[in-house]
Amino acid sequence: MLPAVVASDASLITPELGLSIWTLVTFLIVLFVLKKFAFGKIAALLDERRDAVRKNLEAAEHAREEAERLLAEYKEQLAKSRHEASDILERARTTAAEQQRQLSEELAAEREKGIAAAQQAIAAETQQSLDRIKTEIADLTLLATEKVLGHALNEAEQKRLVEEALAGVDFSALHGGAEQA
Repeated sequence: MLPAVVASDASLITPELGLSIWTLVTFLIVLFVLKKFAFGKIAALLDERRDAVRKNLEAAEHAREEAERLLAEYKEQLAKSRHEASDILERARTTAAEQQRQLSEELAAEREKGIAAAQQAIAAETQQSLDRIKTEIADLTLLATEKVLGHALNEAEQKRLVEEALAGVDFSALHGGAEQA
């Protein structure tokens, strides 16, 4: 059986003229039909696809260029913003330092005014106290003298006696050494 299978397989390989012509005719008809109806459409679709791919590539290239341009612009704006922010910070620091300096000066001036006012008030109070002390000393001196003498003194004697009594008292220690009575 093996030789029969080999014989039938050999007939498939041997060329026959009639089968070859019909195969050729069928091939030409299919080729004509494909060329007439399919190849044009296939070529048009391929051209359309090629154009679409080309347009997509161009659009992608334009998008990439636009993205690079926008990135460069963004970086430039970011650098500019950082520079402006550092300028604003520096101005704020300078302003804060200037305001602190002015506030310190104003506080020092207010403190000096307060000290001067307190010193004036102390000086005025001291002067009032000294005047009261002088009056008390004068009154006590006159009273003591009248009691010792047993009679009232006239105005000239009172004045001389008060001046002598006050001359013996050192008011400079009470007044801060600025004025003597």
